[in-house]
Amino acid sequence: MEFMAGGPWNWCIAERIDPGRVMGALAGALGRPVHGLVPGADLLCDVYHVGGDFPTVIDIYMTPDGVAEETIASAVAVRLRAAVLLPDDTLNPTRYVLAEPDGSLRAVHVEERETDDGPERRHARPCTGGDPACASSAGCDRSRWKPDPTPERPAAA
Repeated sequence: MEFMAGGPWNWCIAERIDPGRVMGALAGALGRPVHGLVPGADLLCDVYHVGGDFPTVIDIYMTPDGVAEETIASAVAVRLRAAVLLPDDTLNPTRYVLAEPDGSLRAVHVEERETDDGPERRHARPCTGGDPACASSAGCDRSRWKPDPTPERPAAA
């Protein structure tokens, strides 16, 4: 796995977790040492805490080339036994991908507000295509993470 001077990946976790445990889970998922913000290290990671339903924020620098971000987020969620929220492929500011503790991935919407400590994210809910947030110009239906159908709004034929 090649590492490039790319990224960053910006995730948050649905529990307050110690930074060392987060870095250990990330290192295990990548098969590579992970360091705090240490100059010259291969993979840099900053972990801090904010309020909200996803209080542990992870900023990962020098991200790997040739591996999907959601694959690593899913592996970290399994290792931590906690949901990990990561940006999706739309420009919709309320839409994210949720990596569940069982490794599954699904699209969700969250409410976000900026605080002095960083962004707080609350009230994650499935993206169904019927959420008012889905109506934005950066439509959820154009994502590779399609909205989940509900009995009230079945999938398109």
